[in-house]
Amino acid sequence: MQRTTSYSRSNTFDLILTAMLTALVFVATLLLNIKLPISANGGLVHLGTAMLFIASILFGPKKGAIAGAAGMGLFDLVSGWTLWAPITFLTRGLQGYIVGKIAWKGERRGSSITFNLVAMIVSIPPMIAGYYVWERVLYGSWIVPLASIPGDIIQSVIGIGVAIPVCIVLKKIPVFK
Repeated sequence: MQRTTSYSRSNTFDLILTAMLTALVFVATLLLNIKLPISANGGLVHLGTAMLFIASILFGPKKGAIAGAAGMGLFDLVSGWTLWAPITFLTRGLQGYIVGKIAWKGERRGSSITFNLVAMIVSIPPMIAGYYVWERVLYGSWIVPLASIPGDIIQSVIGIGVAIPVCIVLKKIPVFK
């Protein structure tokens, strides 16, 4: 009986933590965003990417993937970007997984600033490629989606710029070690 109770508490805690991370990604995307004037679909700069990076570095690939996919996918559904929700769900889920997988490889558990930075950088090309292919399907052109790439890069650089110092500070707190 004791073993079942312990397992149940652990699953409940994981579910609650993942839901909270998802909510943080959603709120960071919703409340702090700026539409870029690069092109018609130049994208948004928002703090959701930073929160996705932070969640993946602090809590690993599964929670990072779910928080990124569900948080930003939900943002797209409720904010007029509905057409983008499917690719956001896929690309941001993959991005969260990649960051978490690299940051948590071996015994690191997100503790190496260098590997965290590498993880975030490595996660950017698949995200850009996913959105690029999605826009190719939507617009029927291989040229039009090129206009969105600078916005994706700006978004990612801002996310990295916010995530690195936040993770450094949070990793000093015993609960995140």
